[in-house]
Amino acid sequence: MKARKFFNKIIPLIALLTLLSTASCSKGPTAKDSSIDYWTCTMHPSVHENAPGKCPICSMDLVPVIKRSTTPASSSENAPHHDHAAMLAGKPTGGGEMQGMPGMPGMKGGVETKAPQTSEFIVPVERQQQIGVTYAKVERKPLAHTIRSVGLIVPDRSRNWQFVSRVDGYVQKLNVTSPGQVVEKDAPLLSIYSPDLLTSEREFVELLRMRDQARSKDARDTPQRLIESAKRRLQLWNVTAQQIADLEKTRKASDTLTLLSPFRGVVQSVPVEQGKSVKTGDLLVEVADLSVVWLWAEFYENELSMLQVGQKLAVTAKSYPGQNFDGTISLIDPFLDATKRTAKVRIDIPNPDFKLRPGMYVNAELEMDMGAALTIPVSAVMPTGTRSVVFVDKGEGKLEPRIVQLGTKYGDIYEVKIGLQENERVVASANFLIDAESKVQGALKAFEETPAPGTKP
Repeated sequence: MKARKFFNKIIPLIALLTLLSTASCSKGPTAKDSSIDYWTCTMHPSVHENAPGKCPICSMDLVPVIKRSTTPASSSENAPHHDHAAMLAGKPTGGGEMQGMPGMPGMKGGVETKAPQTSEFIVPVERQQQIGVTYAKVERKPLAHTIRSVGLIVPDRSRNWQFVSRVDGYVQKLNVTSPGQVVEKDAPLLSIYSPDLLTSEREFVELLRMRDQARSKDARDTPQRLIESAKRRLQLWNVTAQQIADLEKTRKASDTLTLLSPFRGVVQSVPVEQGKSVKTGDLLVEVADLSVVWLWAEFYENELSMLQVGQKLAVTAKSYPGQNFDGTISLIDPFLDATKRTAKVRIDIPNPDFKLRPGMYVNAELEMDMGAALTIPVSAVMPTGTRSVVFVDKGEGKLEPRIVQLGTKYGDIYEVKIGLQENERVVASANFLIDAESKVQGALKAFEETPAPGTKP
């Protein structure tokens, strides 16, 4: 009896001590934060740990991965609860319509409706500072596209003059002796002695005398017709109109023909020598007018659609640093080089001071106004093959990966066609580290089956 009473008293005491010890263990300091799913490495997402520490592969600090169903501490307790994981998977998030979310119709009566999917993830501001994240604003900027090419300066063929002997004779005097010599307009180039020229000039003078001595109008008509014929013959022999007028005034025939430069130019070649006999058709001297020169530049076939006759270009040469020459497109060759896939374009350049010389290499730049459009830095775009992704700042460490449709690249900026709005902020550096963070938290998983903007699924 005594033993039974003793056991009846000791058993309740042992049960009480057991309950007290269990309660103290459940309130210990080793309790795990219920909002953290696991700890992982941003560079090695395969690492899963139950406590903070170092990555066993790269020794980086492990970061916590928040449970998807956990509501952030900064959110209001009265805010409507929705499951991000269920939304990413396209599953219904509740039996009723979501309230307090503009533009986000929910589920009614168990029927699933199409709603914009969100894929935001959180990278704490301190973590962003550690990995060097910077932001850039989506801005509307004027766009300018520049096409560059190089080419060779050549003389204008329409301003190149070759003097060819039209009579048989001898070179009596050379006024120009070497290529490169600058000659002014109407400056003498050389003189040719020709008996045939003397005969023609004497005939012209005699016809003038006959016309002057005629006393009736009918008697003057015949010599006048012969005078006009003699003038045309002298002009065919390179006798200028001024020289014919002087001959008509002085009435003195000459046995020499002096060739005059038709413009201010540069002597290109002098193949004859003083005293040498020449025959009809022999080249005497060549003069080039360099007041306008040609530039033959080559452009690639994908640039030809941007070129038009009459467009203005800026031409620069290493010989004159800091100085621009104005050029105008005058001809676009329709035939392409089969090897280089380029076409030649002729550019006319005024050259009054003869600074640009034939054979000189120069650069040509064509700047075109492409209007204004939304732009982001090239560093903000992370290409993924068929699509381009940017990370949009949502504030308080929240980031949203977003697929955008880009236009043409202009220097260090991209034109944005679809996907962004003006004044939004995007990540401009450390994109790959942010991408690692988003993959750890599964934010990009929803994009795997989402078609790019402007493409068919």
